[in-house]
Amino acid sequence: MVEKILIADDEENLVEFIGRALRKHGYKVISAYDGDNALFLMGEELPDLVILDLMMPLMDGWEVCRRAKSDPATRDIPVIMLTARSSTDDAVQGLDLGADDYMRKPFSLDELLARVRVLLRRKKDEEISRTIEEGELMIDREEREVFLRGVLLDISPMEFEILDLMVGRIGRTLSREEILKKIWGIGGEDTRTIDVHISRLRKKLDDGKSPQLTIQTLRGRGYRLSWEEEQFDV
Repeated sequence: MVEKILIADDEENLVEFIGRALRKHGYKVISAYDGDNALFLMGEELPDLVILDLMMPLMDGWEVCRRAKSDPATRDIPVIMLTARSSTDDAVQGLDLGADDYMRKPFSLDELLARVRVLLRRKKDEEISRTIEEGELMIDREEREVFLRGVLLDISPMEFEILDLMVGRIGRTLSREEILKKIWGIGGEDTRTIDVHISRLRKKLDDGKSPQLTIQTLRGRGYRLSWEEEQFDV
């Protein structure tokens, strides 16, 4: 799969310069020239990495980073911050907000590409880690087993794939088409098949305990996995 990188900087010549180099190395590139659009594209496109300038119109890089790292859908996207300032305070503030790396302008293009490779490799290693824990749910990717509150669930291989995908995006709505594309690739099964798998998986996750791990159906939008506390009438 081609990795997608968002370049967010109000200097169009610099965006084009970095973009050409990234495309030459096989990456897909999307661009933003202000902070508002950068934050929008992070949520809409879910890039594999973001190169983010600090000083941009409408919303600065600090605020973009803060909001992105506060959103479950975008918080794991690696961010390299760019700054034209010489003060280390900018870098410290960016790292405190969750940025993964920073570079001062002017910078070496070769060094930027090297840092991109390192962060993407680290992200990939984290994604293929053997186990994932989300609250009281544990997924063992190597053994392809799922435990809820320590109890092994009897789920099918396809249900495992769907749950693994949804746990990585917990709290975020996934459309049927997105699930198909991620699991089967383009031109997968009919979307109605997804509904059947989701229905079966939902029943298996319902152990009658609180908080309950539920799969919500959002009409016309798709599905969302989330933890819900049991509500009591007073």
